[in-house]
Amino acid sequence: MLNYKLKIGLLPIRRWIKEPPKRIGIFQSDYAVDNKKLCVDYIKQNYADSETEFVDIDWLNEEGLLYLDKDCDKVADYFKKQEIDALFIINCNFGQEYCAGAVAKQLKVPTLLWGPRDRNFSNDIRYTDTQCGLFAMSKQLKRNNVKFSYIENCDITAPAFDEGLKKFFGVCCMVKNFKNLKVLQVGTRVKPFKSIMYNELELCEKFGIDINAINLAEAMIDIKEIYETRQADLDEYLVELKQKFDTGTFDDELLKKMLAVVYYYEKIAKENDCNIISAECWTGMTIGWANPCLAMCLLADKDIYVTCEWDIYMTITNVLLLSATRGKLKPLQGEFTTRHPENDNAELLWHCGPFPLSSKAEGEKPYLYNTKPSFRVKDGRYTIARFQAEKGKYYLLGGEFNTCKGPKTFGTYMWAEFDNLPKVERKIVEGPYIHHMSEVYGQYSDYLKEFTKYFDEIEYDDIND
Repeated sequence: MLNYKLKIGLLPIRRWIKEPPKRIGIFQSDYAVDNKKLCVDYIKQNYADSETEFVDIDWLNEEGLLYLDKDCDKVADYFKKQEIDALFIINCNFGQEYCAGAVAKQLKVPTLLWGPRDRNFSNDIRYTDTQCGLFAMSKQLKRNNVKFSYIENCDITAPAFDEGLKKFFGVCCMVKNFKNLKVLQVGTRVKPFKSIMYNELELCEKFGIDINAINLAEAMIDIKEIYETRQADLDEYLVELKQKFDTGTFDDELLKKMLAVVYYYEKIAKENDCNIISAECWTGMTIGWANPCLAMCLLADKDIYVTCEWDIYMTITNVLLLSATRGKLKPLQGEFTTRHPENDNAELLWHCGPFPLSSKAEGEKPYLYNTKPSFRVKDGRYTIARFQAEKGKYYLLGGEFNTCKGPKTFGTYMWAEFDNLPKVERKIVEGPYIHHMSEVYGQYSDYLKEFTKYFDEIEYDDIND
């Protein structure tokens, strides 16, 4: 299973200038302390939940602020022991740029830089100069080779803060799961599918992605055993299936054989402690047992994700989209299939049945066509993506589109309208990408672009450029 939990280290920083017993006027510590209390309390009250935990430095001193160079190692060691996933530097006045760089350099986790907008101009004095300090801090982070995200200097209640913080959480989740990715591959690529070739060794060496394979003959033995020993479960599951799908004239035993594949994938996902499965689908599995598309469709709504046609790069893309939404939305595997007969900028994004049932359009009655789930997905704005490699270079294609009306067809599908479809078509043909794509409901292209900041080896590519 993927891990959507995040532990964020909150690091409020202020400027320190040796003027005992206490500095007055600009950079007076009282105003930085006020900013710190406002920001830390607001973040914890509004963004802490079952998936998001915050760790502060209130233990460090009576202010709960970092401002002395000698405390940097102490703070970094504490965050390491807490095993934080990301660091959030909150600039509470001009700040101490050395401290920001020194702590972030040691932690080597995704880092966010932000400071509240300067609002106090009383008595003809500026007390904070937060924005000015952000410029200085950013350069210190860069000089220390710290990869970081940034939220514009704004009020903590501004939409820009909310949007930026949620995007950072999504990106942190993407980085976390990408770096710890375990893929289980069932079966191997069939002869004609040359387009989905991938470099397993390079994925391991560059990114630490672990891919383990299960022999298809072994899979058949396990599925057959499940079918023979779990008939009562399969009978119960069959009733549930017929309530959800129009199964037509398909024989109950064939339907139960397809449902046995659901139990099989559940079993191997647990046994192998994998994050996602890339599976054999329309040759050996279908010939030797039954079509697995229905299992893929049903499993997605159980938060067990099985991608089809042995496409490892699409599997990785699905993990990135799942992580961007922190598991709240489920990715689809709609491939570029055919142009709209009338709309020059619309394309059929289709696959033969693996979309999660929860993605279907309201009022759609799902049915089985040639044993494969068939329905149109809900309309709206979608993000589209594709992780891909070519000649040792890695790319992340990203963009967005709106659904549109189009002819009804079999399988799981949507009609997608792009700004300039011929341009997109040319990018796929001439670029490193293949026609297999992943989509998720909502707008996450900025998350994809921000994610690539944290990996020198991956270049972001806007689908509309």
